[in-house]
Amino acid sequence: MPATPASEIRYSRDHEWVRLDGDIATIGISDHAQEALGDLVFVELPAIDRTLEAGEACAVVESVKAASDVFAPLAGKVVETNQSAVDDPAVVNADAEGEGWLFRMELDDPEAVEALMDAAAYASFLEEEGA
Repeated sequence: MPATPASEIRYSRDHEWVRLDGDIATIGISDHAQEALGDLVFVELPAIDRTLEAGEACAVVESVKAASDVFAPLAGKVVETNQSAVDDPAVVNADAEGEGWLFRMELDDPEAVEALMDAAAYASFLEEEGA
């Protein structure tokens, strides 16, 4: 199976996105998720060097409507967080799948990203969910 191009975003069923660059994954919430939440007012990110299991709740995004856990889509260690998303949560609303990224992880198994949905599969998933 060919490696996922660094520019290709993959999605989890929990509405996180992953962009892989070598064995480092940049992770955030999908544009769909930020839209569903509305204007974000608070972002809490995992501690650097924290080891996460796939599916583990590791961050929180809160809007005026609701608070939502962010789950680690893959297993690995947190190596960087996006302080600008903490300082100004609106950056996540403005560019959820770009400048609004939440954290970066060194993955235990970079090939595990292949199990996540590509953009077309995620769009179908949203349709099935009735989103």
